[in-house]
Amino acid sequence: MTDPGTGSIGTDDHPDAASALREIGFWLERSRAETPRVRAYRRAADVIDGLDQAERDDHRARQSWAELPGIGPKTAKVVIEAESGRLPETLARLRSEAVPLATGGAELRQALRGDLHVHSDWSDGGSPLAETMITASDLGHEYCAITDHSPRLKVARGLSAERLREQIGVVGDLRRRLAPFRILQGIEVDILSDGSLDQEKGLLAELDVVVASVHSELRADSESMTHRMVAAIANPRVNVLGHCTGRLITGGRGTRPESVFDAEVVFEACRQFNTAVEINSRPERRDPPSRLMQLAYDMGCLFSIDTDAHAPGQLDFLSYGCERAAKVGIEPERIINTWPAERLLQWCNP
Repeated sequence: MTDPGTGSIGTDDHPDAASALREIGFWLERSRAETPRVRAYRRAADVIDGLDQAERDDHRARQSWAELPGIGPKTAKVVIEAESGRLPETLARLRSEAVPLATGGAELRQALRGDLHVHSDWSDGGSPLAETMITASDLGHEYCAITDHSPRLKVARGLSAERLREQIGVVGDLRRRLAPFRILQGIEVDILSDGSLDQEKGLLAELDVVVASVHSELRADSESMTHRMVAAIANPRVNVLGHCTGRLITGGRGTRPESVFDAEVVFEACRQFNTAVEINSRPERRDPPSRLMQLAYDMGCLFSIDTDAHAPGQLDFLSYGCERAAKVGIEPERIINTWPAERLLQWCNP
């Protein structure tokens, strides 16, 4: 793969048709292409995977892939090229056009073992859980946490306790399929206005990792927001404070100013209660801002560099966060997702 070069994506010159279609989707998502365009390739991959051997042989002999529902002229061309043992032209072009996402932080990126903030189509992500985790494995991750939203965030199809329990069962089955790659069961839980967490306490205790984030009342006054955040940070089930300012600096959703809070009080709580400050790698967030990242570092906080990915191709956004962390001089040991899985899990659930 072009960036950082540790996984299997971008290395196979003779991928099968479904793999080629999915890798095209990856590169398009990585470049922030529109979701409907990407879904056409992923949908075609699902169609190919659903064929039995006799059906596949028949379509290969007749070159009739475009007859299949969900496969159009562009995706059929990819399938024909891959089925003939060639690297599809579209995939070759996307690989050649791919450039490193960041110019710094390469050593830190190599030190990361996984990602602790990722979404699937169980909430507002664009792809199935299995595809997201397979891509994480293909990128060279040792582990990845699935952290779909909690129920109050209805616009994001947040998971009720019942749906979260259902997801836990699905993750258990998928873990066996993808081992030794580790799937960590997590959640991005809303911090409610009083600082409580938007999920059943007992259910949170069953999870591997909990990211807590503010998604509502972002324009609250500093005192209210500070108390709210500190109360959540002090909860022993919170491991990571997600995108702490809530800002948006670019992108299709427009811009949004930073929430106001007493950063010294919040980061001291993170240090005292052993909660990592997330370095959110999404280009439209870049959260926390550099001055707050520096403050958290100077105060002795731990960090987690995460993508907040909502599509498999966005799992490569880690490079953006690593570049920013390297500019501050954050050492790998201070970043919890450089740790081996067992150490991380012991820290998350002491």
